[in-house]
Amino acid sequence: MRLGERHDLYDLHDRHDRHDLHDRHDRLDQQEPHLPVAQAPALEAVLRTGPFHLALRAAIAARRLPLHRVQHHLSRHGIKVGVTSLSYWQQGARRPQRSESMRAVRALEEILDLPEESLIRLLGPAVPTGAPQRPAARPYRSLVEASGVRDRLLADLGAPPDGGLHSVGQHERVRIGPRRQLLGRDSQHVVRAHRDGVDRYVAVHQGDPGCSPGDVAVHAMENCRTGRVRWDGGTGVLVAELLFDTRLRAGETHLFRYGFEDGTAGASTEYVRGFGGAGGQYVLQVAFADDAPPLRCHRFAQQSTAAPRAGRQELTPAGRPRSVHLVEQPVRAGLLGIGWDWE
Repeated sequence: MRLGERHDLYDLHDRHDRHDLHDRHDRLDQQEPHLPVAQAPALEAVLRTGPFHLALRAAIAARRLPLHRVQHHLSRHGIKVGVTSLSYWQQGARRPQRSESMRAVRALEEILDLPEESLIRLLGPAVPTGAPQRPAARPYRSLVEASGVRDRLLADLGAPPDGGLHSVGQHERVRIGPRRQLLGRDSQHVVRAHRDGVDRYVAVHQGDPGCSPGDVAVHAMENCRTGRVRWDGGTGVLVAELLFDTRLRAGETHLFRYGFEDGTAGASTEYVRGFGGAGGQYVLQVAFADDAPPLRCHRFAQQSTAAPRAGRQELTPAGRPRSVHLVEQPVRAGLLGIGWDWE
C-alpha cells in the first residue's frame, strides 16, 4: 500500500524568505555533531549485516537529521523524494526499487557520510532487464477505489454493513505458488449472530494487481453453499454469498469453511485483511511452495489505509511447506497483514 507523498509547506511571504530559511538550515546541518561510521559501532555493524531499513534508520539517527532535512538535502541533489517515502524506507514498509529511488539511496550515502555502496548493497542485486519485476504495492488511491467498489457490490447483493454477524474466531490460510502467485486462500470461520434470522455470510476477495476476478473460483467447503457472486475487473474485487442451511437466532454461533482459488495474477508480496470492528481471534497463515521460499517475511498493522504501518515483526518460515503465521486476539479495527520479500 502506498500513500500519497506529503510535501512540506512553508508559511513564508516570498522566495527570499525560503532561501534564507534553507541557508540557515544548511549552516545548522554543518554545525550538528554526529558520529562518523568509524565511531559508531552499532551503525557500522548494521551496515554490514542489514537489513536496509535498520541501516538507514541508524544512519539518520547518527547524523541527527529530521526527515524533512534529509528531504531538503536530496532536493539539493536534484532528487525529489517525499518525507512519507523516507519514513516508510526506514520503517521497512517500503523498499527503494525504481531508478529514481536508487539515485536517492546513493545520494543518501553521501548526505549521511556513509561509505560508498554501503546502503545500495543491502538492497540486493539489481533485477536484470527482462526479469519478472516485483509488483508495486497497491497505492492508496486504488485501495480507496477498491473499498468503494466493494461497498457497491455488497449493496447490489442487499448485504447490510455487518451482515448481522460478529466474528468469534477465524483461521485463514493463504497459499503462494511456485511462480510466487497467490494460488488461493481457505478460511475456517466461527461467527455469532447478534440478531434473529441471519442465514448467510458475504465473503470479500481482492486479488493482486492484474488478477482476473471472473476466473476466481469460490468454494463452499463446510456448513455453507455458494450463493450469488459479483466482481469488478478493474479493481480485482469479488464478493460471494455463503448461504447457511439454518437461520441463526441472536446469540447462536455457526462454524463454516470456504475458499477462493485464484492464481490469475503475477508475483504476490503481501496479504492484508481489514477489520471493521474489534473482538474475536484471527489467525493468518501464509504457506509458500517448497521450491520458491521468500527471502524474508514480516507482520504489520495499520489503523487505516491512510495511516503508516506499525507493529512490524520479522517472521521466520518453518515447516513443510514453508509457512509463517500470526495470531491476533482480540482483533482491533484496522488492517493486519503479512508481507514478504523475494530474492
